[in-house]
Amino acid sequence: MTKQKVVFVAITKSGAQLCNRLAPQFPDADFKLMAKVMEHCEGQPNCSAIEGSVKQAVGDVFAAYEQLVFVVSIGAVVRLIAPHLKSKETDPGVVVIDDVGDFVIPVLSGHQGGANAFAEEIAAKLEAQVVFTTASEVGKTIAVDILGRELGWEVVAPKVNLVRVAADVVNQEKIALVQEAGGKDWWTRSTPIPTNITLFESFEEVDMNQFKSLLWITDREVPESLWSDLKERLVVYRPPKG
Repeated sequence: MTKQKVVFVAITKSGAQLCNRLAPQFPDADFKLMAKVMEHCEGQPNCSAIEGSVKQAVGDVFAAYEQLVFVVSIGAVVRLIAPHLKSKETDPGVVVIDDVGDFVIPVLSGHQGGANAFAEEIAAKLEAQVVFTTASEVGKTIAVDILGRELGWEVVAPKVNLVRVAADVVNQEKIALVQEAGGKDWWTRSTPIPTNITLFESFEEVDMNQFKSLLWITDREVPESLWSDLKERLVVYRPPKG
C-alpha cells in the first residue's frame, strides 16, 4: 500500500515487546511507548518514550499521523480518541492490536482512512487474525466509497448517494454495475462478485426499473437530469485518462 505516516502506541510490557517485534518490519513507522516499558523495545531506533500523559500523546499523534496503531484495549482507545474525532473524511485510520498479537482490529476510518487495508498488512506480518466489523468486508462485497481507489478512480456523488447506495449493496439489493472505462482488475477479493450485483458494459443496457441502485464507471458526462431522475441511487467513478 502507499507509504503513510504511521505510529504505534503501547503502554504495557507485553505491548512494548510486540512493538519490538514489529519495529523492524515497519522501519518508516514511529513507536511511542510509556517510559517504564521502553527497555522492552531496546535497540530499535524508531522507538521513543511518551513524554507526559498518554492522553496528551494521543492528542498529538491524532493530528500528526495517517495511521494510529494501539496495543491497548479497545475501550481505552475509544475514550482516548473520542475528543479528537471530526469526520470520516479527515480522521486518521485507527487500528487496535491485543497485547499478544493474536487479533488486529480496525476501529476507525476503515475505508476512507485506510485502516482496514493497514490492519490486513499488520496481520500478515504477525500471522494474526483481522477482525472486521465494516459491513462490506464482513459481507465480502463492494466498498462503495473506495471502489477503484488503488487504480486512481475518482468517486463522483453527493454524500447522501454514497450512504444510500452503500446500504443497498450491503443489504443485498439488486445493483447494476456498468463499466465503460478503466481497468477490469478492481475486484480484489478471493470470493466471487456477489450475486446481487449484475455487470454491464454500457449504461444503455440497464433497465433501472429492475435495480435499486447503479454504480457507473465511465468517462461520459452525466447530465443533471439523470442525477435528478435517479435521485439518490447513483454513484459514478472516473478512472484516470490516458
